Amino acid sequence: MHGPKTILMFLLAGAAALGADFSGASALEYTRRAVALGPRPPGSAAIRKLQTLIAGEARAQGARVEEDNFTAQTPIGPVAMKNIIARFGGGSGRVVVLTGHYDTKHMLKIRFVGANDGGASTGFLLEMARTLAGRNLAGQVWLVWFDGEEAFGDWSATDGIYGSRHLAARWAGDGTLPRVKALINVDMIGDKNLGILEEWNSTAALRKLVWQAAADLGYARHFLNSLSAVEDDHMPFLRQGAPALNLIDFDYPPWHTAGDTLDKLDAASFTVVGQVVHETLRRLQRLP
Repeated sequence: MHGPKTILMFLLAGAAALGADFSGASALEYTRRAVALGPRPPGSAAIRKLQTLIAGEARAQGARVEEDNFTAQTPIGPVAMKNIIARFGGGSGRVVVLTGHYDTKHMLKIRFVGANDGGASTGFLLEMARTLAGRNLAGQVWLVWFDGEEAFGDWSATDGIYGSRHLAARWAGDGTLPRVKALINVDMIGDKNLGILEEWNSTAALRKLVWQAAADLGYARHFLNSLSAVEDDHMPFLRQGAPALNLIDFDYPPWHTAGDTLDKLDAASFTVVGQVVHETLRRLQRLP
């Protein structure tokens, strides 16, 4: 006879199999490659190189890649932007979407390379693509790299999260949004001192699912019990009625400074978030 503890251990063994391939060291290396391009604000030559890298790596992992081009009206004028969407799995049913931004803030007075803020989410999603490649997924998983998360001036309803606002509106209009079972956004998750906020705006049931997965994997200390509201790329989807969650470590002293460099990051933090997200994917795939 199998008791609850035995069943939990069996479930966690399955989770380990699903997430075991996720390498924090590999995610950090992908981040290093992005950061090596220097500052990557929207419309720059550096971000165009990064767009080529992201799309190329995703295609190499067997993803069906869409480059979602649009022009954003910003305080510095029209800026060409591009979301990159990589689709894994088959069927026409519901979809789990993992997202993050790959741009860095447009800053004139400092050289801002955004190792954690823009770099970490880029590297995390590239490593997620590698671990999803060739898997027999129960449904579809889409990865989205957002352009234009950062504001050009002061953050406002019209300055910031350009890519996610564009895609949420587009998916609401073309009928894609009702297919989204869950959207999980990652931002600044590479910090050595990892502490993921319990983000107040996020869908409560999804937040509970992720926090339980983290606890079951032994990572509860990294998923805090302190509620705080953060405006990020999940918000346009929430406003359109989709279940969405933001995973962010906002307690990061080098934020938006020249000190946001690779030495502030740790492969172990990527590993924690990667394994928790993989376990969450597994649990979501069991749900209708």
